[in-house]
Amino acid sequence: MARFTVLLYHEEGGYSALVPTLHVATEGKTLDEALAMAQEAAELRVEALVADGEPILEEESPPIVASVEVDVPVPASA
Repeated sequence: MARFTVLLYHEEGGYSALVPTLHVATEGKTLDEALAMAQEAAELRVEALVADGEPILEEESPPIVASVEVDVPVPASA
């Protein structure tokens, strides 16, 4: 069994789900649906990697997720 981090982003109409280690993205209308879709997409990606004889990269430890605030300059009017 392998564990992969899923990043969930709230967007208009639902949630986007990313599995960065596997380069997988999907979406769902609810958090639960997005997470279930991410699990299914991850399983399919792992199956494809195995079938192609490719390595399956696993996270050694969970990532540290943080955010930063960046000032966005206002363009001068022409």
